[in-house]
Amino acid sequence: MNKKFLSIFSIITLLLLATCGNKEQTNEKVEAEGNEDLISVYTTVYPLQYFTERIGGDAVDVQSIYPPGADEHTFDPTQKDMMALADSDLFFYIGLGLEGFVENAEKTMKGEHVKMIAVADNIPEESLGEGHDHDHGEEGHESDGHDEEEHESHEQDHEENDSHDHDDHEHSEFDPHVWISPLLSIELARVIKDSLIEASPEKKDMFKENFEVLKEDLLALDLKFKDMASNATTKTFFVSHAAFGYIADSYGLEQVAVAGLNSQSEPSQKELAALVKYAKAHEVKYVLFEQNVSSKLTDVIRKEIGANSLMLHNLGVLTSEDVENKADYLSLMEYNIATLAEALGNK
Repeated sequence: MNKKFLSIFSIITLLLLATCGNKEQTNEKVEAEGNEDLISVYTTVYPLQYFTERIGGDAVDVQSIYPPGADEHTFDPTQKDMMALADSDLFFYIGLGLEGFVENAEKTMKGEHVKMIAVADNIPEESLGEGHDHDHGEEGHESDGHDEEEHESHEQDHEENDSHDHDDHEHSEFDPHVWISPLLSIELARVIKDSLIEASPEKKDMFKENFEVLKEDLLALDLKFKDMASNATTKTFFVSHAAFGYIADSYGLEQVAVAGLNSQSEPSQKELAALVKYAKAHEVKYVLFEQNVSSKLTDVIRKEIGANSLMLHNLGVLTSEDVENKADYLSLMEYNIATLAEALGNK
């Protein structure tokens, strides 16, 4: 009796397991078929991921090639990253020489499925900031004690840069941190919108509608920056690397940076002394650090001038904490406005 019962029980158990297995396989197949309808997108800097998610909605599957906390200037993708990139539909990157790995990636990806799009290429040159490595203000330059030979050498370098073909958008020629400007970000988002329409024309109306909503959010952000800057009692902010030039230029502020456009470009001893002298002369009360840039020199200057530290987010990449807190482009830019308001002593 017991043996017969056990045999029946075993048969029922096997049938149930087989049924569950078939159901799981069916669900996986349906999920895979559903994913085939999504536009697979990889991006570099975080704002491109955010803009793509906002515009693409549930029609896109978006991932950043950068891991949390990476440095967008020095990142080098792994073989696994490159394989995933090759299988995607679109790859959005800034261009302007920001992503050093892209040139080699383009050669590697030649003939692959992915379409690589430099979203900053459509920004008019007159809207792009110049790619000066260090800008310490007039007093800083005067204290450098440049002699005539150095001055002539600088002019010669500048002329050589001018002779480059502007269509190449060399890193040394233009500031690549365009996403930090709400208005230039509209142009980045426009390229993303057009690319998504080309990839999935039947969803054109949704992409256009989502783009317009995002555009309104960015215009509102621009007004908030203007309001913050108009109430600033001082117009100069001191930061670890020159990622905020578009904020300074757009809103009548002055950025003084320890490192140049590339976070790894540190000042010479002479420039460092000039920075300290400049900061003391302007009674700088706050030195702004960044979420993914570790700068011992910046901290040396902060201690030398007796300033407090604040964090200004360059939005190039999110940190693990940002991800955990569900931070996004708009919330981080609002945070930056509040940080600058404190650093600039808003009325």
